Amino acid sequence: MAVRRLGQILVDLGSINDDQLEMLVEEQSQSSGLIGRIAVNMGLVSDDELVEALGEQFGLKTLDLEGQVPPPECREAVSDPMAQLYRVVPMQLLDNTLTLATCDPQNIAMQDEMRRFLGYDIRLVVASESQILKTIDKYFNDENDSIEKIIEDLQTDEDLKAASEALGLDGPINLSDVAELANSAPVKKLLNMVLLLAIKDHASDIHFEPFEDEFRIRIKADGVLFEMVPPPRHLAFAITTRIKVMANLNISERRLPQDGRIELTVGGHPVDLRVSVLPTMFGESVVCRVLDRSVVSLDLNNVGMDAGLMAEFREVIDRPNGIILVTGPTGSGKTTTLYSALSELNKIEDKLITTEDPVEYDIDGIIQIPIDHDIDVTFAKALRAILRQDPDKILVGEIRDFETAEIAVQASLTGHTVFSTLHTNDAPSTVTRLKDMGVPAFLITATVEAILAQRLVRRICPECREESPPTEEDLTELQLTPEEVVGKKFFKGAGCNSCSNTGYKGRVGLFEFMIMDDELRTMIMENKTTDELRNKAREKGMRLLRDSGIEFIYDGTTTAEEIIRETVLDA
Repeated sequence: MAVRRLGQILVDLGSINDDQLEMLVEEQSQSSGLIGRIAVNMGLVSDDELVEALGEQFGLKTLDLEGQVPPPECREAVSDPMAQLYRVVPMQLLDNTLTLATCDPQNIAMQDEMRRFLGYDIRLVVASESQILKTIDKYFNDENDSIEKIIEDLQTDEDLKAASEALGLDGPINLSDVAELANSAPVKKLLNMVLLLAIKDHASDIHFEPFEDEFRIRIKADGVLFEMVPPPRHLAFAITTRIKVMANLNISERRLPQDGRIELTVGGHPVDLRVSVLPTMFGESVVCRVLDRSVVSLDLNNVGMDAGLMAEFREVIDRPNGIILVTGPTGSGKTTTLYSALSELNKIEDKLITTEDPVEYDIDGIIQIPIDHDIDVTFAKALRAILRQDPDKILVGEIRDFETAEIAVQASLTGHTVFSTLHTNDAPSTVTRLKDMGVPAFLITATVEAILAQRLVRRICPECREESPPTEEDLTELQLTPEEVVGKKFFKGAGCNSCSNTGYKGRVGLFEFMIMDDELRTMIMENKTTDELRNKAREKGMRLLRDSGIEFIYDGTTTAEEIIRETVLDA
């Protein structure tokens, strides 16, 4: 049944007239806001009238929250960050159905997300935005609820401890007991809090690690792991089982590695969690890779290259054939750079096909093929099939072996542009890596157009940045003399609430771009060393990763420690 428009309902209820509705529609077209909120802001309707209209529109009951106190069991079920993020107030928990008061009933995704997070059936009632915010501020503020408080409560929960220890690590298990433990409110609340905080902090990975005497939770943000307050050791099995339930994995299998996926929509944007479960001596280790599309902007202008380098890179990726390689360690932003390049090249006149392990972000207009080793869909086999699909530009997630490299070379020679990644320390050493794989020098020179090496270093937090003179050790590591840094300023972050007292917030890319020309190709044919290639490329204007980093130190973007940590192999 079609949902009636809110504006017409307000007219039918006598809250506004037709002329006012026309004015609201015109205002909405300019601001793209919700028509009910616009009507309240313009003083045309009251909060109570809007609540009545929303209830009428969606067939929901309305609730006056004035003087209402959320029951303790509801406050236990929904954590503070969750109430604040979704702007909901839990008001009743009865027979596995949780009643939530919301001012945004048209947000259908929110209902599905809360059901997935909490494991309850969700029933909505409508309340005014002002009452929702007032109730959240009173009963669901950060001071009342935190990871520390939840863990403190868990440590004193003797029933949960007894249930956890009864299951143990070995021998047969009762699946109904396991499911009951994994779905217990304290376990769900702790895991939901960890996931929401990790996503809020733009973490890239969440690690759940069992050891003999402790269970550790660590979050990787900006490329560095930070440890959270560890939960009680006896909850390791319950927490890992809860993750497996959310990822639709086999909870009875504890001997074999498993991979799964949790799809969430947090705060209105989709977040994918790639779940990897690995059996260890003391239980299952779980790592969740966070793929948050709202954090990663697939726009070449946002990759972080300066104007000169960007112009060179754009010229290379527009070439009609050849291989463009991006190199660097895991987590250095290679995939983001390649996705951004493909997004820019994604035009109606060209066919773009990718093969990836796994497909991290889906892009409209690009055919994307996931690698599946279980059924022998490898990069090489997928690439062979792609060439029969009449592509113009191809992305191969990674060149791992000679077979894949050979097909990529053949694709390039037959008029395709091929993008791919390799794990090497810098751009010149990529040539040696290809030779080690078995690719002949003459094919490297005939196909490789350019190699981009990159790293990600943490930015100094702008809120607490302060000047900090370099130590002698820093200068030695950077191969700088005291005379070279006269008049130059070095900075660091003192640590503040904005950056969680780390001194860093966000990351920025370092780039080293080697474009092949006749002279470099001749040197490759003559089997010149990596150092000789690097020196020649530098003569031709290539800026090394270390050089890019030193510029970032001088302009206050990052610290000497970060550049030393990320480029020590390239000095």
